[in-house]
Order: sequence, then structure tokens, then C-alpha cells
Amino acid sequence: MSVEKLQEGVCKTEKGQTKTVSVLERQIFDFLGYQWAPILANFIHIIIVILGLFGTIQYRPRYITGYAIWLVLWVTWNVFVICFYLEAGDLSKETDLILTFNISMHRSWWMENGPGCTVTSVTPAPDWAPEDHRYITVSGCFLEYQYIEVAHSSLQIFLALAGFIYACYVVKCITEEEDSFDFIGGFDSYGYQGPQKTSHLQLQPMYIANSVLYAVQAKKPRQSLQNEYAF
Repeated sequence: MSVEKLQEGVCKTEKGQTKTVSVLERQIFDFLGYQWAPILANFIHIIIVILGLFGTIQYRPRYITGYAIWLVLWVTWNVFVICFYLEAGDLSKETDLILTFNISMHRSWWMENGPGCTVTSVTPAPDWAPEDHRYITVSGCFLEYQYIEVAHSSLQIFLALAGFIYACYVVKCITEEEDSFDFIGGFDSYGYQGPQKTSHLQLQPMYIANSVLYAVQAKKPRQSLQNEYAF
């Protein structure tokens, strides 16, 4: 393996690890906040990133193409999350159905654990509050939780765009390499034949008693071959 191939493989691995680590970090906080829709999307993204990394290292353009198509959907999902937390249009970040599938009333983990946030329990709880939930107020946050979620989604969009460009470049390089290989013949047009040993022996005619016999003799100088003919 050449040094260029080794360095290229290391670069691919580092890029894949960066994307995987960033998604795992987001996955952990989504688990803590019981955000089931983002959890499912993050899990699918991790699987696709691993397959894309495998396709890049093994030069499988189909895997890389599938990875690029998924990145388009991943960018769309993160744009939706940004619009959701910024309450663009008719979206509201207080809606339980979208991110939690209406299973729980939990919000983002950063809502209570953001930088500088102070959580105060309210007693008695309102009548509409479920018994297994506590009613709290959050104050003093240096950065509201929705902006932290927006920052996470923006980072994923940036990494996805970079990954999409890189995936298109890799597919282009692999395709050009395959076309060049097919142009010079490759191993498909002609069956591979190993080096054949050339024999230093040849058949020489000898005339003995009006009959022709063939004997295997080693190559000799022309002067010595002339002495082999007898009548």
C-alpha cells in the first residue's frame, strides 16, 4: 500500500469519526430529554455514516451514493428542527406530538440543565399536571435551550454539507478510475495469464535412411547444426 493511499484512508476515517462523535453527543442529550423522534433520526444517521465510511474505504460507489442521498434528508430534518424551536410559521416548541410522539410531556434536556439555569419546583402543582410529573419554573439561563438545540442542528447541517460535497467527489474519482481501467482493458476483457516459461528446446529435423525423425535438441550455433544433417 502506498503512502498516499494510507494517508487518504486515515483522512477518511477521521472525517467519519468526527461525524459519528457529533451525532453520538446529540443522541445522548436527546435520550436524556426523551426526544423520541430525534433519537430515531440520530440512530438511522449513525448507521448510514458507518455504511458511507465503509463504502469510501472499500471504494463502493453505491454505498457512497446512498450516503449522499441520506444527507439531503438529514439536512431537511435539521432545518425542520431549527424551524420548530424558533417557532417558524405555525410551529410551536411546546407541541408534544412532534418530537416525543405524544408519549410524554418532556422537553429538551437543555431546558433544565442549560448554562446558568436555576430550576424551582412549584407547589402545589396545577390540577392539569400529571401526577408523575413535577411542575417547575426555570430562570437565570445564560442561553435559552432552544438556541442550544438550534446550534446542534446547525452543526449537523454544516457537517452534512461538507460530507455531501466529499461524497460526490469520491464517487467522481472512483468512476473516473473505473472508466480509465476499462479503457486499457482491465482484467475483464482478457483472462489473466501468468508469465509463461520459454523453452530453450526445439524440434530439429534429422534425415536418416530416407525417413524423417524429429529429435529434441538444445539450441546450438549454426555451424554445429549443419553437422547434424546426414544422408
